[in-house]
Amino acid sequence: MQTLKFPISCHISSTISQNHKIKYGLSPTIKPPYIVNCKGIEISTQKSRSINSFNFSGNNGVAVDTLKNVSLRDADIATLGNLCVDIVLNVPTLPPPSQKDRKAYMEQLSASRPDKRYWEAGGNCNVAIAAARLGLNCVTIGNVGNEIYGRFLLDVLRDEGIGMVRMNEDADDVVESVSYETLLCWVLVDPLHRHGFCSRADFSNEPAFGWMRTLSKDVKMAIKRSKILFCNGYTFDELSPVLIISALDYSIEVGTSFFFDPGPRGKTLATGTPEEQRALDQCLRMSDVLLLTSDEAESLTGITNPILAGQDLLRKGVRTKWVIVKMGPKGSILIRSSSITCAPTFKVNVIDTVGCGDSFVAAIACGFIHNLPTVYSLALANAVGAATAMGCGAGRNVATLEKVTELVKVSDLNEDESLSNLLDLDRIPNLPEIIFLSKALMNGRNSHMMIHVSLQKVVSELLPKLENVHENRIVPS
Repeated sequence: MQTLKFPISCHISSTISQNHKIKYGLSPTIKPPYIVNCKGIEISTQKSRSINSFNFSGNNGVAVDTLKNVSLRDADIATLGNLCVDIVLNVPTLPPPSQKDRKAYMEQLSASRPDKRYWEAGGNCNVAIAAARLGLNCVTIGNVGNEIYGRFLLDVLRDEGIGMVRMNEDADDVVESVSYETLLCWVLVDPLHRHGFCSRADFSNEPAFGWMRTLSKDVKMAIKRSKILFCNGYTFDELSPVLIISALDYSIEVGTSFFFDPGPRGKTLATGTPEEQRALDQCLRMSDVLLLTSDEAESLTGITNPILAGQDLLRKGVRTKWVIVKMGPKGSILIRSSSITCAPTFKVNVIDTVGCGDSFVAAIACGFIHNLPTVYSLALANAVGAATAMGCGAGRNVATLEKVTELVKVSDLNEDESLSNLLDLDRIPNLPEIIFLSKALMNGRNSHMMIHVSLQKVVSELLPKLENVHENRIVPS
């Protein structure tokens, strides 16, 4: 069953959040997150640890519990902001359109704290969890409060083997203000499986954590010691454009690759405040890797053909190496100056599309870090995204390594609608080399001079790597 996404902005009043805090306080059943500070980066002790063994070099990597005895680039990927707790609820109807009515609707839902079984890690936690399950070492950078929701989020990150760096150095001193609390995102699902997303950030002209204006020493250390810093458009709902650009500039200074996915916020940022427009332009021009849907690429370039739109973004980029255009069930495209790689999706029974894009990002990061051939990176990303779609919701429900491996083994590509026909390649001038993932058993060129890479060949090389990651994971005691 195909899930329809229906984003709606709603409001959770500050008064309600404060009343919840006064009434309930911290739950004694929540265990401490056991944060260990190692040279400025907080790494959670964990029940299990991913070993970074997904590579083509034969080096299985080394599992580490702290950062003090390893090389400079300890983390494979760090995520910037967009950390939240999702409250996933089934509701008879989505919130009404009127702002006043929506507020009343949310106040009714918020009259009592939802049962913990409806809580889930959200936002960039999805990227970090999916990446950790692929064997990458991950760190999240952002604001997590000291209330019960923050404790829950830290527990989830710890259990997944993900490090945490608080952006606010004085977190213990600011728990009395709702502005410093962990951001909640209410994920409302109606009987038709349409989604409504809402948080207190939706009803403010300022970012939720706009009080943060400079990068702390700990944040700079985390960026410096990571291979990739990932940021998406939703980060602008939490952090000021000035702070985001500071993180981008610092990543460039210390040689950390910057990944940017503008998401649906890209369109509103392009017509937002001058500060937002400048920050968006800077992220688009200075990122190493851009990830967009075909609709988002068109809205930012005015070009309908996804390849031409991607080439336009690549041409305008100062440091851009890859532009990746996600085309939903039709597949994905990776555009470089020297080649264009196309890969259809895997056939799956779609249950829920929430978190698929985040999972896709994690796999692209894996391919980028390990210098995989572009067609392998896209195949892996499509598989991870599709495996997430087979489940319900994001957070801890994103694709497991086992699901991804099973899906790759089945090797059923969705080639019912030719991606090459959809892209209208014959009308694109001066095309570089075209690489196409196909179910065809033989590699080679077709009449359109596309290089066909056999899925069988890709799977034969990806599967041992996936199984190697699985075998080397430390089993929880």
